[in-house]
Amino acid sequence: MERGLIRRMYEEHGPALLLYARALAGDASSAEDAVQQVFLRLLAGRVPLPECPRPYLFRAVRNESVTFLRGRDRVVALADAEPMFVAPPEAEEGERERLEEALAELPAEQREVVVLRTWGDLTFEEVAELVGVAPNTAASRWRYGLEKLRARLARTEVE
Repeated sequence: MERGLIRRMYEEHGPALLLYARALAGDASSAEDAVQQVFLRLLAGRVPLPECPRPYLFRAVRNESVTFLRGRDRVVALADAEPMFVAPPEAEEGERERLEEALAELPAEQREVVVLRTWGDLTFEEVAELVGVAPNTAASRWRYGLEKLRARLARTEVE
């Protein structure tokens, strides 16, 4: 039963968790390792199954990503990394790349909140608790991040 529940948690939240870990860690392998470690701990029974999986999973991936970053000798630039996510089939040519470049240009605090809120589907309260700020601060970072993304993407379309 627990394995099935953990599998469903992975299927439901895995892509957003991986994107979040990529936004924090910058490269695919560290992000994949972070997400994998979280689910391995759950499967091994080293941590109890959370009552509210989404906030727990994002916090666990954040903690694991920070651990990876501490142990890393150098930080890989997001713009030079492998694709962060797969664009939907209806996306225009180059749309994913433009979005990734725009995300990479955001300050880390804004990028983290944008990813958590937009792709992680966390509330501002959940985001605030996860990153250790007030809900209004999380909302401001999200709003400023979206404004910068819109401006950057509008500039790219004109070019």
